[in-house]
Amino acid sequence: MPTNTSPSAAADTIVLIHGLWVTALSWEHWITRYSQRGYRVIAKGWPGMDVPIEELRRDPSALANLGVTEIVDHFDRIVRELDRPPILMGHSFGGLIVQILLDRGLGAAGVAIDPAPVKGILTLPLSTLRVSFPVLRNPANVHKAHGLTAEQFHYPFTNTLTEEEAAQVYERYEVPGPDRVLFQAGLANLPPHAATRVNFRNDDRAPLLLIAGGKDHIAPASLTKANLHLYDKSKAVTDYKEFPERSHFTIGEKGWEEVADYALDWAARRASSGATAEARLPTPAPRTDVELRG
Repeated sequence: MPTNTSPSAAADTIVLIHGLWVTALSWEHWITRYSQRGYRVIAKGWPGMDVPIEELRRDPSALANLGVTEIVDHFDRIVRELDRPPILMGHSFGGLIVQILLDRGLGAAGVAIDPAPVKGILTLPLSTLRVSFPVLRNPANVHKAHGLTAEQFHYPFTNTLTEEEAAQVYERYEVPGPDRVLFQAGLANLPPHAATRVNFRNDDRAPLLLIAGGKDHIAPASLTKANLHLYDKSKAVTDYKEFPERSHFTIGEKGWEEVADYALDWAARRASSGATAEARLPTPAPRTDVELRG
């Protein structure tokens, strides 16, 4: 059950950032739940992805060259236009993006759920490699966008669901995604200035919660724990929570409410306790259109 936490003076807005192979629609349940608790909820798609799913499935070519930096800059602009630092929450690649945004000095608190690997994680689990290898084995894919078949989607996302349940999730949420982000994450330790790099010694960033699923195939708990330990020498708050029975589709599978409530209750407490939260919002950029859902 949710607690009685409500929007605080530090953060009355939540920015939700989706991951690869889905759109902002994947947050639909969280948008409703958080809106009912009095928060303003912003759930924008990655650049070029705020269009109908059918359009993306028909022609994903506009996403072919989209990379991590372009996605981070997109959400950077959204956050900077707000009048106070929001709570940032990201799932999968969205969890990686949240960490980069926090490192840039944005947000009152951040939650990274089953995050994609940041630069510095030296060994990727075999289950992660199984998902990404079909793309990474061909360098020509770096400038392409691909979707997943229903079978390919079931293994990384919905492995705790029945085939019928998984098919319904696939039909509602799956879209092609830019292969470039997989190359940037999978090969991040080769270039010195990788797009997925974070300053793990940043003592001034907002608090961060890393959430892991014990049955996640694409971003297993071991990967999230490795991410956690990279922050060992930072004085900034970094917490970890594992839900042992949950898959990568933790934001939508049965019992998602427990994860959503834990994430918000943690973030609201941390945002409220940050006496300098207002100082974390740099000078606003010119206002642009932001989609408010819920």
